[in-house]
Amino acid sequence: MSVPRVLTVAGSDSGGGAGIQADLKTMLALGVHGMSVLTAVTAQNSVGVQGAWELPVEAVRAQYRSVVDDIGVDAVKTGMLASAELVETVADLIAGTDAPVVVDPVGVSKHGDPLLAASALDSVRTRLLPFATVATPNLDEVAQLTGVHVESEADLRRAAAAVLSYGPKWVLVKGGHLPGEAADLLTDGTDEHLLRAPRHDNRHTHGTGCTLASAIASQLAKGQSVPEAVAAAKEYVTGAIAAGFALGAGIGPVDHGWALGTGLRRDTPAA
Repeated sequence: MSVPRVLTVAGSDSGGGAGIQADLKTMLALGVHGMSVLTAVTAQNSVGVQGAWELPVEAVRAQYRSVVDDIGVDAVKTGMLASAELVETVADLIAGTDAPVVVDPVGVSKHGDPLLAASALDSVRTRLLPFATVATPNLDEVAQLTGVHVESEADLRRAAAAVLSYGPKWVLVKGGHLPGEAADLLTDGTDEHLLRAPRHDNRHTHGTGCTLASAIASQLAKGQSVPEAVAAAKEYVTGAIAAGFALGAGIGPVDHGWALGTGLRRDTPAA
């Protein structure tokens, strides 16, 4: 019996809350084998990103081929790709890979630090999104990619249509920054699913986007349909947000181990 294999192509978060580190924790929690292609290294903690360095295209291509050609892959997730050159390289690689692809079009960090060059936006639109099984932009990323600004839940459908025009099979527009319940719209242009979850009074939400996209990829690798995978992933990330914990002086991470009973949140002080 083979273990589902998921490959994340993303940047490293030295603070451990987002990026490759969050992806691999999510994959472990959801029972798949996580593998990685590192695209960039960041100096990052709970208060922001202090520096970022791209890896050479040759290094990214070699990592991808090394994993896929030997181990194989059942789903791919992309995150921080940093530059147009890296976006186009990764797009070419996944174009030749027969597996579902979750594209998280990472533009800025939780703290507002840029993680994608402005010059790379067109490459994301025209080269990467057409290969996405599911694209998972948040509202800031929708605005970056399409110019559509979502002010209310009623705008989600218009935002989704704008992203779908670039070619992904499905889009999940994440409405977590809107007031009220955390409502996300999943659609392929015909079939629509509005997914709601209670909003938890917890500021420690670093890594939510990476975690959600990796959870979707993990469920797709296990054979679930897109609507099933997204619903299960939202349930997982909602629990992780509820269990998010303070770390450092700023915004702490979500808790990837909550569903396994190995969570790290401590609501009462140690004796």
